[in-house]
Amino acid sequence: QVTLTAFQRTLKEHGIRHKLIRPFTPRHNGKVERSHRKDNERFYATHTFYSFEDFSRQLQVYNRRDYNLFPMRPLGWKSPQTVLKEFIKEGVTYV
Repeated sequence: QVTLTAFQRTLKEHGIRHKLIRPFTPRHNGKVERSHRKDNERFYATHTFYSFEDFSRQLQVYNRRDYNLFPMRPLGWKSPQTVLKEFIKEGVTYV
């Protein structure tokens, strides 16, 4: 019997496919390292945090305001915000 975690249930409820990779897969290391480098360049290296609560608040603002504006390859070089606006504009009701 398969027991889903809360994370897996939420993904399933929203029809999101979560793609897992095998651990210790060298060909994926570059993707992960690039992602970490970009996170550092765009957020961690440009902000000062005074507490965990401050970090959490700043990260929420960054994710809402800045990160959602970056074009992304998996989204056809559109930003998450653009994709969401198009999704809503189409009047999709099955989610």
